Amino acid sequence: MDGALESLRRDFAGLRSGRASPALLEPVRVEVYGSEVPLTQVGSIAVPEARMLTVQVWDRGAVAAVERAIRDSGLGLNPAADGQIVRVPIPQLTEERRHELARAAARYAEGAKIAVRGVRRDGMDKSKASEKKGDISQDDVKVWSDAIQKLTDQYVKKVDDMLADKDREIKQV
Repeated sequence: MDGALESLRRDFAGLRSGRASPALLEPVRVEVYGSEVPLTQVGSIAVPEARMLTVQVWDRGAVAAVERAIRDSGLGLNPAADGQIVRVPIPQLTEERRHELARAAARYAEGAKIAVRGVRRDGMDKSKASEKKGDISQDDVKVWSDAIQKLTDQYVKKVDDMLADKDREIKQV
């Protein structure tokens, strides 16, 4: 369940909220050297100012690929190459774009909830299998089921809280 929350944190970090953040470009994958690699493996990401990201590309031959990958990432960014540095200005978010980002955040949160429920299902299945083997009693299965459900409810609430925070951040003008 912690893994689902960590994955959600990474997904939310990649959602733009109007401020420049290196985490925004971390999910971008670049087609270089005959394979697709994370952007962080072909250059370093920096934030020189509040509304600008720069990518210092280590290999001059990969600059065009980095620029293309950022443009095609679906983040709504328009990078510009300057030697081995790719400058990525962060435009102001429109109201429509804010709603799109809020919907994307909700999709990520729903995916995290599904993952948490999958862990709950696995736990329930294991306790029932142990009961069938005779390792634990029916009363123990009930106790374990209640504990697993309580833990699931706590994690779903954490996901909801994270979504509410991200939603506030996105809609903040």
